[in-house]
Amino acid sequence: MTASARNVVISVDMEGVCGVSSWVQVSPPEFGGLVSGAEYERTRLRMTQEAVCGALGALDGGADEVLIADSHDTMRNLIPEALDIPEELQERVRFVSGGDRPLSMVQGVEEPGVAALLMIGYHARAGTPGAPLAHTWNGFVRDVRINGQATGEPGLNALVAGHYGVPVALISGDDVAVAQVQAELGPGVVGVAVKRGLGMFSAVHLHPRHAQRLIRSGAKAAVSRSLNEAAAPYRTAWPARVELAFDHQARAAACERVPGITRIDAVTVGYTSPDALHLFQTFRMLAKVAEVRLDG
Repeated sequence: MTASARNVVISVDMEGVCGVSSWVQVSPPEFGGLVSGAEYERTRLRMTQEAVCGALGALDGGADEVLIADSHDTMRNLIPEALDIPEELQERVRFVSGGDRPLSMVQGVEEPGVAALLMIGYHARAGTPGAPLAHTWNGFVRDVRINGQATGEPGLNALVAGHYGVPVALISGDDVAVAQVQAELGPGVVGVAVKRGLGMFSAVHLHPRHAQRLIRSGAKAAVSRSLNEAAAPYRTAWPARVELAFDHQARAAACERVPGITRIDAVTVGYTSPDALHLFQTFRMLAKVAEVRLDG
């Protein structure tokens, strides 16, 4: 981070948004299956409102500009007309939407002048007990370990941000996810729990408006701290050894064919990365390669 860095990127996911405890609430209806257009529309509105509160809080905390990265599934869930930013602040807030972008959920951290990354609406990593909709990236990644440490989407995204010298300043979502991220990235990350997890598909939620107020105040405190203190970007030791476990041996078999990838056991593959970008892009590639049919 440079001395003049005062911009903020907000990565907003959907599973950790207040009121969410089922896949049906976060599944875009064009994919078919267990979906509900009404449920999804309500959830994407709350997702947008939480992103707005994060942006306003960041500006309250001293940020010059805010870039909101729509980071759930198709990455086009935010409702532009519901980005309720006061007119005098609108030129200071932008948003990015659409999938298949170079840095995925944290697109924007590579821009000059970024002081902090805020993670809003996030969830716990795959296999976490008591955490609503806990998963990592998709439904079939069972575990990710970097230099022996288990991680999830927040950790992967934090490493990419750290590659560009950008620290994670805030995490919001369920209480289990917040505690997990603070344990991994450090207690200096401001946490805002908008619900208390009871299980994979249940939680005790705050009132959405109260949750949104907490996100705004948390973002203000997080950004103010980042701008006035020397927050350390998240990093690991390089070169890093990555182990990626799937839910089925056929997925590991497909990934094993990729040059540079080794088979560790029936469902696990591994690779070594010289830096965070190589680690992240290789992970994304393997997650795509592993999308094999299991029904013959």
